Amino acid sequence: MSQEVKVCVLFGFGINCDRETAAVFEMVGAESERVHVNLLVQGERQLSEFDILAVPGGFSFGDHLGSGRLLGNRLRFALREQLQQFVKDGKPIIGICNGFQALVKTGLLPGPNNASIEPDLVQRASLTLNNTGRYEDRWVTLEFDSQSPCIWTKDIERIECPVRHGEGRFVMPTPEELDDLNSNHQLTVRYVDPLAPHGEGIQDEPLPFPISPNGSMRNIAGICDATGLVFGLMPHPEAFYSMWLHPEHTSMNISDDWEGEGLQIFRNAVEYVRSQR
Repeated sequence: MSQEVKVCVLFGFGINCDRETAAVFEMVGAESERVHVNLLVQGERQLSEFDILAVPGGFSFGDHLGSGRLLGNRLRFALREQLQQFVKDGKPIIGICNGFQALVKTGLLPGPNNASIEPDLVQRASLTLNNTGRYEDRWVTLEFDSQSPCIWTKDIERIECPVRHGEGRFVMPTPEELDDLNSNHQLTVRYVDPLAPHGEGIQDEPLPFPISPNGSMRNIAGICDATGLVFGLMPHPEAFYSMWLHPEHTSMNISDDWEGEGLQIFRNAVEYVRSQR
């Protein structure tokens, strides 16, 4: 087997963060390829050719019928068996912003609450209109559950990165379903007050705007499935691959430590794939 970690980065139909997403995987040592969704749907390419799947942000299908809805349906119905096999084969998947919305609407996230059950692609949650009623483009502070099975967030405690979305409010039908995800440590990343001590920022009580930019239940910014392989989040870690991109970079002592906090998420997945060989 080739030692190169091959990443499939979807593009087409309004996805617009594919080049940045492909670039950050290259920066952490993977070989990324932008693949048009139709090439997979029509069978000209196969997900099995790749080790990692990335569904980037953007405005797929113009957000008609809801953000990520049409892309999610296309993936769920045209690539159902391939997606299920991808996870069964132990291969990581990430959805960022519109990609997170698509993964939620395919049913890959949050998925069954038992890692031994194969993905059933049943939708259990949604991402809906921000509480502000408008598109939000701002930097936020995120804190990660150290006990999460998510392979993407290993050893990451807190980062800053931007959000840019109009439908980022994570919702589920009942509090009990959120309790189940919480007990499984699938509520991987939350919006937190930047002034809270590190490791103590996560809380269930709704945080005010703009700390929580969308009003998500329990301040959820991202979740994983029970296997820890499939991860989705509304913020854009690929947009903070360099400290020079931080809005306050002029007041920071960057010197040679130029790497942005978001890059580690992608490195974790690449290193995980290598560790399984």
